[in-house]
Order: sequence, then structure tokens, then C-alpha cells
Amino acid sequence: MTAPTRDPAGTRTSADLIRAEEPVLAHNYHPLPVVVARAEGTWVEDVEGRRYLDMLAGYSALNFGHRNPVLIEAAHRQLDQLTLTSRAFHNDKLAEFAERLAELTGLDMVLPMNTGAEAVESGIKVARKWAYDVKGVPADRATIVVAAENFHGRTTTIVSFSTDETARAGFGPFTPGFRIVPYNDLAALEAAVDETTAAVLIEPIQGEAGVIIPDAGYLAGVRELTTRKGCLFIADEIQSGLGRTGRTLAVEHEGVVPDVLLLGKALGGGIVPVSAVVARREVLGVLHPGEHGSTFGGNPLAAAVGTAVVELLETGEFQRRATELGVILRDALTELVGKGVVGFRARGLWAGVDVDPAIGTGREISERLMREGVLAKDTHGSTIRLAPPLTITADELRSAIGALEKVLTQGA
Repeated sequence: MTAPTRDPAGTRTSADLIRAEEPVLAHNYHPLPVVVARAEGTWVEDVEGRRYLDMLAGYSALNFGHRNPVLIEAAHRQLDQLTLTSRAFHNDKLAEFAERLAELTGLDMVLPMNTGAEAVESGIKVARKWAYDVKGVPADRATIVVAAENFHGRTTTIVSFSTDETARAGFGPFTPGFRIVPYNDLAALEAAVDETTAAVLIEPIQGEAGVIIPDAGYLAGVRELTTRKGCLFIADEIQSGLGRTGRTLAVEHEGVVPDVLLLGKALGGGIVPVSAVVARREVLGVLHPGEHGSTFGGNPLAAAVGTAVVELLETGEFQRRATELGVILRDALTELVGKGVVGFRARGLWAGVDVDPAIGTGREISERLMREGVLAKDTHGSTIRLAPPLTITADELRSAIGALEKVLTQGA
């Protein structure tokens, strides 16, 4: 059997490349039909040279824009020195990363991992270990309370407490030990917490569900309840954190400090996967050598990029940009209500926009936006999410909303 012939590099069209993926890639995504080849700042370019304004930013992984020069320089500098040792040895970049991330978040200790799902899995393990070693929950009885419509990842344990049947169906048997309550419902949460509860795990803003923002006082109520009941408050800020909502962390809008913080996406600057569990010392202190690990977690390249990300956030510039531009985003979306938009939720540079189903599904609206040179993504039904890089300009943001208005008023 002869090997298949391949076109020389750079000669395949977008259509060629999309067709080439079909037989060799698992069908776990349904991407828009655009093939990105280059990017800088808030713009991406496909293989034919068409340019698009990125209004998704890798689900917040690109908070600082594509190829941010400060982050690229940090990566290049580290690539010339050392990329990986594994945690079998120390490396000269990890201590500073952990010190500065802990200081930025107001917590004590850092457990470096790679992906967001790894951070969530690690947070679950730490919470259970804390429940047994510190709280005194009987062995194998620890429970964790989570919110309906959550999105924390797609590993088998995480989908065990998802309420999205697309994520769950066909992947059982499921991991026990989770209780699901409605989001934004403190009474239901209180009823679910008992002496076996290790932690309450929630997103301060539910991203995949459509940028669902809880009522004022909800996060403070979760903090009060978990403190009073003697369990941990784990905040999954993998999408909402690191400047997206106008604060370093979304919990800061209510002055709340969780016991455990889960970070990822933007922590890697859009260059390498970097995630972390950041927590109080008495929580992460329950881990001992050999009980948890990651070959790539805390590698020198990741630590160097992660430190550069923290340095950007320490200036406060990106939090200010998200706040100021968020006003423009919210005002522009308000103008579209009744003109194809039936409702929206926004905080900082993050919005879930509910489109009149008569106009199209979220997927269809995203495809129409793509044809107008704007990249966005649907969530469920007729809802699309907008989360541009925090480096976007006011003019670019207005242009993107103008494109949305056009596709809503002119149809397909």
C-alpha cells in the first residue's frame, strides 16, 4: 500500500484542510469552517489571507491577545535556556511563579498543573484529602456540592457531575460523591451541605452555560455558608479569572476570598497550557510526596510564561481595560435588545447574548458573523458568547457589535 500523497506545505486551501481533517481527527469538536494560519493581537488570518476579528479569545485563554510581545519574549528567552526537567528536580523558574501567583490571588500555596480540567481534578483530590485529614470525614464518604449547568471540564470524573447530557451520555459509570443543586440558590446549597461535605465547587460566573451571572450577594453567601458549615469554597475561575471581568478574579466583585482557587487558560498566555490550584496553606498542605503529580506541571517554560502573565496583571492595566471597554460592550448590546437580541448578560469583556430563535441558532449566527469577518461561538440554543482579547480597541469592539447588528437585521 503506497503512502498518500500530500500537497506541499502552504498550498492547501481552507476547504482542502477541513476535508483532510475529517478521516483522521476524532469528531469531538464542531469548529466553524475557518482555518487560521496566522494571528496577532485581536486579529487572526486564514490560509487564504482573510482577516477576522477574534471575539472568542480561546475561551479566555488569549486574554492578552495573540502573540502578546511581552509573553512571546518571555517564552523565547526560556526556550533558549531550559524547557523541561519534570518535578523530579527543582528548576530556577518555579519558585518565582508560585510566589507571585500566590501574592496576586491573596492565597498561600500553588499546585501547578497544565490544563483546566487537571486543575479541577486536582482541586477535587485536595478537597477530599482535606476532608479526611482535617475535617475528619469517615473514609470514602466525602461529598462535594456543585451547581447545575456547570462546566468544569470533560474528564470522566468531571462529567459525572455535569447536567449536560451531551457531555455525559455514553461515558458512565460515573464517579460518586457529588451533589448537584441549582446555581444561584443559597437555600438549596444550604440544604445539600452536611457533615460529609468537603467542598462547594462553583464557577463565580457560569461560562459555558451562557455567561450566567449570579445575583448580588450569592458569592458572599457561599463564602459565609461554607465557613459556617466547615467546608471549603472552591472557585473555578479558569474562564472568569485573570482580568476577564474587570477584576483579577470574578470573586473580587463581592470581596470574597475562596479557600481554593482554580486557574488556567489565560495563565498560559495563549502559548503553553498552564493551570494551577491556589489555596490556603492548611488546605494544600495536606498533600505529601507521591500523592499527586504531573510530569509537565510547573515546567520551566510554563513557569516563565506564567510569571510574565502575572506581571501583566500586576499592573492593573488589563483589569482597567476590561472594565472600561465592558461599558462600551454593555451599552452596545443594550441598543440591540429588541432588534434581534432578546437579552444578554455581561460583566467586563464577557457577554452571553440571547438571539431571537426566529432569526437563527447560535451556530447560524456565528457562521454569519464569520462571513462578516468576526469570530464568535455559540453556547446553547440561540445564545452566543463574546469574550474578545482584553487588548481589543474601542473601535474594534464597536465594529464587532456592528457586524452582529448587521447579521441580526439582515438575516442570512
